[in-house]
Amino acid sequence: MPSYRVTATVGLLRPGTAPADVLPEAVAAARALTTVEAHDVGVVRGEARVTVRFQAEGDGAARRVGWAVLSRLDELAETTDGRLTRRYGNRWLPPRRPNAG
Repeated sequence: MPSYRVTATVGLLRPGTAPADVLPEAVAAARALTTVEAHDVGVVRGEARVTVRFQAEGDGAARRVGWAVLSRLDELAETTDGRLTRRYGNRWLPPRRPNAG
């Protein structure tokens, strides 16, 4: 089963959101739909970045998981740079676009 990851830069937290809750809530959004392989918060160029890696049957299912995670993160904090990538060998690239038509 392919491996995917969703990442987003997290800025100001929404009122009532504790910093320690952001990553667990993002992971819970993914776990409700699929198997989560790994998760992390890192600092990239001085900004917090959440990463949730997961398995999905295909690109369509991965997009649904990615949107669920990004939507939950947006409820908790200001977010930018949300993106979904798929593992191809040792590289992470955007999933292929669905065929039009």
